[in-house]
Amino acid sequence: MSEKKMSSSRKHHLKSLMLQIAQELIAEEEAQSLEDRKQYMSENIAPLQLTGSIAELQDLCKKMHQRIDVIDEERYDLGSKVGKSDKEIEDLQIKVQDLKGKFKKPVLKKVRMSADAMLQALLGSKHKVSMDLRSNLKQVKKEVKEEDKESVGDWRKNIEDKSDRKKMFETNKE
Repeated sequence: MSEKKMSSSRKHHLKSLMLQIAQELIAEEEAQSLEDRKQYMSENIAPLQLTGSIAELQDLCKKMHQRIDVIDEERYDLGSKVGKSDKEIEDLQIKVQDLKGKFKKPVLKKVRMSADAMLQALLGSKHKVSMDLRSNLKQVKKEVKEEDKESVGDWRKNIEDKSDRKKMFETNKE
């Protein structure tokens, strides 16, 4: 049974239909979330009554601040629980991959980083380690050899000496 290829216009039409359906679903989700938010607010928050003196308004503000603190604590606790469960899920996924025996190496990006930056990333900002290798080297003074200057002075002598040596080797070989 041979498979027929779809024309590009058909692909484009199907793609546009899928995008329209996705946009409609997103709009419905947004409307649902707004409705849920309004329902939650009406259930948990009493309508605001501002008739009264300044002392009553200050008391109301204090109560609201206390309530905000409680909600912030709950939000922080839930956030930490979510982070902890995400870490556990990641660890379990790694264990499952290890048990399967198949592990694909992720493709790593090349990052240009100096040695100092790499050590700081590995050790953290608490440790100050410098990789300036030149500062650890000893200073060595170069000694100028006087013999080299003298031997370089007359180049003709060097050539004559080399030619004499060449003749010596040729006579020894014969």
